[in-house]
Amino acid sequence: MALTGLENNDLKLIIFGGKGGVGKTSCAIATALALSENFKTLLISTDPAHSVSDCLEQQIGFKVQEVAGHKNLAAIEVVADEALSRFKTEHQSELKKLLETSTDLDNEDIDEVLTLSIPGIDEIMSFKTIIDFIEEGQYDKYVVDTAPTGHALRLISSPKLLDAWIKVAARMRWKYRYMITSFSGTYKQDEVDAFLLSLKKTVKRIENLLRDKTRCEFIPVCIPEAMAIMETGRLLADLGTSGIIAQQIIVNNVMVSEDCSFCKRRKAGQLKYIQQISEIFNHLNKVEVPLFAEEIKGLEALTQLRMCLFGDKPINQ
Repeated sequence: MALTGLENNDLKLIIFGGKGGVGKTSCAIATALALSENFKTLLISTDPAHSVSDCLEQQIGFKVQEVAGHKNLAAIEVVADEALSRFKTEHQSELKKLLETSTDLDNEDIDEVLTLSIPGIDEIMSFKTIIDFIEEGQYDKYVVDTAPTGHALRLISSPKLLDAWIKVAARMRWKYRYMITSFSGTYKQDEVDAFLLSLKKTVKRIENLLRDKTRCEFIPVCIPEAMAIMETGRLLADLGTSGIIAQQIIVNNVMVSEDCSFCKRRKAGQLKYIQQISEIFNHLNKVEVPLFAEEIKGLEALTQLRMCLFGDKPINQ
């Protein structure tokens, strides 16, 4: 079998996730390479380790860079701290006024608070960066390489974290609004109210996108090993609670050779796990990728992987 449906024009966001070490990054890059043959594609890494640069053998970083030799493909490695810093700089006046009107902190305390990080903000800023790119509309497809399972789940749940923060901020503003109305009889909405409303709309857009299987697809990557199968099962179950249903799965590092005794034993040992994957995830399109003799690194190896993922056919066929 091969990956299917990714060429649909309505599909914008493709997210790869799974256990550490199963090959998410290489699968995400190979998919982005395939899509770039017919679509302007942006590859986004939200993994703090950022293996995209190493895999492409090209320095990427937190700035959109064209992938050498592929005019329709660009990549960026999101750095959450930098994304948060940009967010604070862009909205410094609104954040400062929120604290000035809703707390007893003086200016020095407020400035110190604004320098602090916020628990869970990494995933929020990472996903906000993705949404900002999608809303700019400069690309047809957005392929996301996530960190291991826990990070991917936090990334998916980031709208809930942001929504919780907005609700707290809104309650703080309600007290301020009540006080102003009590003294003056009226309340005129200001830039802080507009800022919170804009964030609330962002949350809704993220949630709507993630739950729309015509516009967003999550592709788990697994290997034929017990722990990877169990972790993938938990991942898909957790995604299901957020209304995100996977449609296909990549089974990576499948031994196909029987040229030596080790190969035969390895292949025989994997058979039961491949059968388990077929039974547990029988509702998913299963794409098996053979174990490569060498590390998948560089465009030549990635092209070979791309052929495995898409059945050695152009993506529009």
